[in-house]
Amino acid sequence: MIKRYYKQIVYIVLGITFFYGIIYIDITLRARKSYLTAERYLDWYMNPEKKENYFKEKFEKEKIFLDKKFSKGKISQQDYDLQLEMLKFKIEQQKQESSLKYAYIWYKTVIELFSPPETKWVKLAKEKIEPTKKLWIKELESKGYKVEDYMVE
Repeated sequence: MIKRYYKQIVYIVLGITFFYGIIYIDITLRARKSYLTAERYLDWYMNPEKKENYFKEKFEKEKIFLDKKFSKGKISQQDYDLQLEMLKFKIEQQKQESSLKYAYIWYKTVIELFSPPETKWVKLAKEKIEPTKKLWIKELESKGYKVEDYMVE
């Protein structure tokens, strides 16, 4: 009986293995991307000039796009001025955000959304999440906030 369905059973097992392999690769790549994003934010905390340069470049790129729209007559001078002010405000708000907060959130994302399986990236995130959380709490306390653990979860 098994010999009769042997070929179909092999195809089913191979299909299931392939399917789970693709899922594993997808989860691993997403975990890696999230982990590297957390690392970028942590690096910005350690090197604020990198954060400043990143947002300066981002502003310039978006301003060039806005300038092109204006020069082609797609937006009026009033709309250009308004969008430029909104861009400046948005970039300034992003620069003021806590890099540690975002690093912690991205490490937490790796751990909560991309495990199981326990990939290299999940293990690394688990190692770094607590020290990052402690740094973030210290940062908040230095700004005068009274912080409880439930507030940073």
